[in-house]
Amino acid sequence: MASTSDDHDELAGTEQPFVQHLVELRNRILYAFLGFLAAVIGLMIWPGPAALIDFIALPIRAHMPPDAKLIAVGVLSPFLVPLKVVLMTALLVALPWLIYQIWAFVAPGLYSHEKRFALPLILIGSLLAYVGIGFVQFVVLDNLFEFIQKVSPESVAATPDVASYVSVILSLYIGFALAFQVPVVVMLLVQAKLVPVEKLRAFRPYFIIVAFVFCAIVTPPDPISMLALAIPMCLLYEVGLWAARWFQSKETAVAETSSPSNSSENANQ
Repeated sequence: MASTSDDHDELAGTEQPFVQHLVELRNRILYAFLGFLAAVIGLMIWPGPAALIDFIALPIRAHMPPDAKLIAVGVLSPFLVPLKVVLMTALLVALPWLIYQIWAFVAPGLYSHEKRFALPLILIGSLLAYVGIGFVQFVVLDNLFEFIQKVSPESVAATPDVASYVSVILSLYIGFALAFQVPVVVMLLVQAKLVPVEKLRAFRPYFIIVAFVFCAIVTPPDPISMLALAIPMCLLYEVGLWAARWFQSKETAVAETSSPSNSSENANQ
């Protein structure tokens, strides 16, 4: 109860009118949009849409004949596909700035112990999203297209449509970026005292089933990409459990150190 009153005193008098919250929200959305727009303009200048398309096409081009190219079936595909790639890349480049705007909006309403927990969690979540996308680009896609080439009949010429190719890899990027947030979700559930660590440990066999169902939905219908996502999800679940226990033990140690009984004992000494 003492910690609750301390928390209340910490935020006492910091309330703002509703209109001021709306103004702050408008400003943060504007700053986020300007940062995203700056990333789009920068990517259009360098390296440019063509270079981005060439980069994301490296995994499939490595398993195509040397003179083969991706084709554009749709009339607007030569324009829309590079634009989609630029927008997606700009979103990734501006992700830290976008997260900072969210943090700057909600931080004034958080207690000190919540800020100490939330900021590292936001940074970890961003890093895990980048790791998931990099894992797709440099590991999953190469093995996926190698598997497709092995099972494809020799009478079938592999000339993929660039629009369908970009749609597939973008869905993989998003799926892996979300799946790699498993440790963040686990730590949030424990930190918010919604689910204890013991129940999450007991839920482990069911999570494996959930992970494979999720992977079957977000990945192409092949075993390579499904396993490439399901196995890291299960490992990251264990990482989340370990991190949640570590945060709990650290908070317990801090609470015991700052408890009134310890303070009185130190004063007596």
